[in-house]
Amino acid sequence: MRILKFAAGLAITLAFMSSGVLPWASAQAAPKAATRAIPVRPEGPCDLYAKAGAPCVAAHSSTRALYAAYDGPLYQVMRQSDGKTLDIGVVRPARLPVPDAGGYANAAAQDAFCANTYCWITVLYDQSGKRNHLVQAPRGTWTGPALGGMDNLPLADLAPVTVMGHKVYGVYIAPGMGLRLNDTKGVPVDDQAGGQYAVINGYHYNQDCCFDYGNGEIDSIDDDNGTMEAIYFGNATGWYRGSGPGPWVMADQENNLVGCVNDDKSKLCGGVPTLGARFITAVTKGKPGHWATLGGDARRGQLAVMYEGRRIDASYDPMRKQGAVILGNGGDNSAASQGTFYEGAMTAPRTYPSNDTDQLVAHNVAAARYDVAAVSVGTQSVADAPSGLHTFAPLESRDMTVTFTNTTGHPVQGATLSMAVPTGWRAVVAGTAAPAKTFADAIAPGDSVHAAFTVRSGAAPFNGDLNGMATWTEPASHARRTASAVAKVRNVAPVKINEFRLSDGASNNPTNAFIELYNAGAQAVDISNWTFAQHAAREALFSAVKIPAATTLAPHGFYVLGLSDSGLVLPATPGDTTIHVRNVDGIMPGDTIVVGSGRDRETRKVVRVGTPAGEATPLWQPLPDGPIITIPAGSTSVPVTTTEGFAVGDTLALGYGTTYPVVGRATEHYEKVTITGVGTAGNQAWLGLDAAAGSTTIQVTSTNGIAVGDKIRLDIDSVDHGVDIVTVKNVGTAARRTSLARDAAAGTTTIVVHGAFGFPVRKNIDYTPGKAVIGAPGNLETVDIVSVVGQPGADLTLTISPALGKRHVANEPFVEPGTGLELAAPLKHGHAANLPFSVRGTGISFSPATRHAHSSNEPVRPAGSGIVLDRALTRAHDTDAVVRVDTVTSAGFQGKPDQWFGGPELSREAGSMVLRDAAGHVVDSLNYGGIVDPWASAGFRGAAGKDATCYAGAPGIPGARAERRDLPGIPSSGHVGQIDATQGSTRRYPDGQDSDNDCTDFVTSDSVRTGAAVAGSTTVKAVTVTHVSPGQTVVLDAGANAETLTVATVGSPGITHASAPADKGATVVRVDDPRQFAVGQAVVIGSGADEEKGTVAAVDTAWRAGKLTLAAPLALAHDAGASVAGTGIAFTGPLAKSHPAGTVMTPAGELATPGAANSGVGRGPGK
Repeated sequence: MRILKFAAGLAITLAFMSSGVLPWASAQAAPKAATRAIPVRPEGPCDLYAKAGAPCVAAHSSTRALYAAYDGPLYQVMRQSDGKTLDIGVVRPARLPVPDAGGYANAAAQDAFCANTYCWITVLYDQSGKRNHLVQAPRGTWTGPALGGMDNLPLADLAPVTVMGHKVYGVYIAPGMGLRLNDTKGVPVDDQAGGQYAVINGYHYNQDCCFDYGNGEIDSIDDDNGTMEAIYFGNATGWYRGSGPGPWVMADQENNLVGCVNDDKSKLCGGVPTLGARFITAVTKGKPGHWATLGGDARRGQLAVMYEGRRIDASYDPMRKQGAVILGNGGDNSAASQGTFYEGAMTAPRTYPSNDTDQLVAHNVAAARYDVAAVSVGTQSVADAPSGLHTFAPLESRDMTVTFTNTTGHPVQGATLSMAVPTGWRAVVAGTAAPAKTFADAIAPGDSVHAAFTVRSGAAPFNGDLNGMATWTEPASHARRTASAVAKVRNVAPVKINEFRLSDGASNNPTNAFIELYNAGAQAVDISNWTFAQHAAREALFSAVKIPAATTLAPHGFYVLGLSDSGLVLPATPGDTTIHVRNVDGIMPGDTIVVGSGRDRETRKVVRVGTPAGEATPLWQPLPDGPIITIPAGSTSVPVTTTEGFAVGDTLALGYGTTYPVVGRATEHYEKVTITGVGTAGNQAWLGLDAAAGSTTIQVTSTNGIAVGDKIRLDIDSVDHGVDIVTVKNVGTAARRTSLARDAAAGTTTIVVHGAFGFPVRKNIDYTPGKAVIGAPGNLETVDIVSVVGQPGADLTLTISPALGKRHVANEPFVEPGTGLELAAPLKHGHAANLPFSVRGTGISFSPATRHAHSSNEPVRPAGSGIVLDRALTRAHDTDAVVRVDTVTSAGFQGKPDQWFGGPELSREAGSMVLRDAAGHVVDSLNYGGIVDPWASAGFRGAAGKDATCYAGAPGIPGARAERRDLPGIPSSGHVGQIDATQGSTRRYPDGQDSDNDCTDFVTSDSVRTGAAVAGSTTVKAVTVTHVSPGQTVVLDAGANAETLTVATVGSPGITHASAPADKGATVVRVDDPRQFAVGQAVVIGSGADEEKGTVAAVDTAWRAGKLTLAAPLALAHDAGASVAGTGIAFTGPLAKSHPAGTVMTPAGELATPGAANSGVGRGPGK
């Protein structure tokens, strides 16, 4: 009977929608008797899928229940202030004060729990009953900014919207954020059919990879073509693209964002339109040999088919989906994208919902009445904008605006806007003494009104909330309704993080770093016992710099923190005669050394100089199980990500103290042990071939770290599969696995395969004669390798026997199986090739046993042998305490700071900085180079494109080939975009500028990377010349090698090398990095007697296939590695010194100015 009522309700809803009459608009005309009854909750999308024979196996929403009967939690929030959590559930149906069917999220509970602090979404609960809850995404091929490379969690209040007429919150994903579950239950795998839908913000996206929801890899690694199938939304153009500028709904099928399949293999999808609605309903679904995407305006409820048809090629047919559930990132944890998710679900294996069923779901979404938030508050009259940070000085007055948008579906009359402020504050309507403004005229549905308020802050320091309020009377029930929006505020002394530098670009000192504070006020500020903390991407936070007592910062005065030449890595205790430090360069036996600062300062003589601490590696993170394992106190070994840099007898620093999920709240500590054994690192590998149930041998792509007796978990709990825990009986040889480099026709006996495999770290493959398997599942055949021509790393030409019986396409797998692993017992379940598994390895052994527990992703660091002192220390010194020798010039700040700090070194990628007063109030904060701690950033965060996320620029220039830089301690992960230091800085301009927008408050020096130059030359090559002009004074190099020059003329940019030989007469030159060049510019190929000039006619930036097309044929032949460059920059006089390739050049007006006024010249900030 109840099901019939739900079905009838849905039918009525759809009838109203098709007639153009909204069902919620009819409620005000209903009989009074009906209004007194408790409304029945309508069906949800997963009810509709179930009725269509495609039940949900994952159902996620932060806004509403996706089943009529679901009364459990929707998501969990954790607050920053104390780490406590709260489940946010659904509002129950109610009769009074106004009949309410409920079913939407209880945002009021979140607002109350998170008042005056920040909250993160820590769990997005699965409503299907399968317990496929989404949690913090672990490190994968690509790393996030949280500890050990995990992704950041979403802040809970950045995406307020209206559903069913009530305020709720979406899941706001900024770059670096992501939720995921790898160890799922019942999700489609392999080529099983399955569908998924999502409701997302159509205005919040970017061109980066990959804002996804759906089916991904269970190890968070790129496991080859066809190993995932998820909804993608954005305007990335690196793979397929739709018509217009985007955004588009497409499918992420791994190594491809796919919008269509064209017969000519082109990647422009004319049938995939740009979608411009505020709310989008998106659908992706697949079955054997076939897939589809649909999308449309979520408020209109009409879906259009974007594509429906065949798979790309045999490397995607059949699919090899793995069954993880991802949100906000790619299958390989690509986390550079952004977007906002409201709801979504995935259907069961072997289901392919019809387009009609998907359309019913879209109608259901429309009936939920998604709309913008009713109230917003900020410094401008803007509706539908996430509230940002607002900084006041004590007793300061500022104007703020409350905006009310009518989301009720009917006219609203008599709306009153006001502000709720903290005790001691005052808010009045601007230009009046009135506390509120009432609008007598009716406000039509969708229209907005604004009221400006003058807000005067109190005298006491404060971090917390202001609330914009709107109240109105419902015309039908006469009930009074209230809606609100929160704005984060700081009421603090006007002291700013004003300028910072990583180093000065000198080759002999990589850490000439400083941070400058500035008092922007007219009164002196007592900064005694204030703290300054910096937090680098992926690293734990160990310390904060504490400013000494009796320190006063004068009006418009500067306070410079200088990085000392070394600092403690491990705490030092009274009685210690050896200290473990981050740097020993320039420190010599006999030097006078200072340990600590202020009252804890101790002076000693150096007896012996050993080795500094090495790079930390994360404690092992197993996938798909895990990802967090905890090694209990009392242990004598830990599994690690790499064993490089560790040696028996060395001191080992073991990190402890992190709490999970990781949000940067905890202060990490180290305990000290001695290494007694260095074993094998943890390993993520794959099955090389399918493994049938009953098998006692499995082929694996790596045997590293695997030993007899090891237990290995295989697979997840899925239909046709199951979890096997196997015991290794014997370890044989690993499979050699790569893929076809070219199509191979049936009947051929010669094939070409890639001589390396893996992404992003490629491993050379050396094939030998023997058995091999070629093809994707369903297209397999076994051959013998007869001969191999070519070198590992490059493409290999193989002669095979017998001739191929089938046609194969490029990128189909090619596997030489190896003998694999013999198992102690037969497999209970079958498992697919490409299935990932994890082994811990034997790790690092030590003594004594640990006193604390240690968990995945906490740092494990070789502490080095350190520095031996002439006598014991008498005081305790914490990690990052100052260690300093006055005479050292090869490390540390070379100026005279107001205060030294011992570490950590500033990140060359991204980090956050936070300044707190003595009571712990945040006075100022920022992120630079990226978003590491999202709560600490300031600026608008809701727009589409790369400028939506605000942070200060990293003070330097991108590394020459940043993508080639290994990530320290995580060798299997994607390389990161680090920067190289310059003579410049990142700084506020003018000094103290703070509009609560890191996008505009900071500038970063415009430096240029140059090529090698010899003394006496009047020119240098340059990567870019955009910000260089004739007559400009510049400084080339730094430190003792610096020289000041005047620019005479500016030519063309670019410094790279030929990546392949170029024949005489050719017009195409393949290059390492074509991105520096532009069509029409002059280019110089070769050097010396082989030099010739040309003009660029076309630039192709394709990944691993970049090339320049020249306007005229080459007159000479050039080898791989030959110089390819622009004409560069000429000076008015000769160079006095020689400078190596990679030397940086900075305009003289943009040099860092520690302790002095900042320059405003320079490029804009980060994003």
